[in-house]
Amino acid sequence: MRNLIATLVIVLATTSITGCTTGQQQAAGIGGGAVLGGVAGSALTGGSVAGTVVGAGLGAWGGYELTK
Repeated sequence: MRNLIATLVIVLATTSITGCTTGQQQAAGIGGGAVLGGVAGSALTGGSVAGTVVGAGLGAWGGYELTK
């Protein structure tokens, strides 16, 4: 659980820093969403590779949609 929290803090900090410029907002949203989705998918499925990949894909899509 400690690793999950540390990863989320790092991702949120990185996303907030890189998302400051207008041209990079969408890339930061996709990247941040993919990382968060991957971490969440891994946590929800007990470390399953398939869960991580699906979570990353859904997170990337969500990040893309939020930064349109």
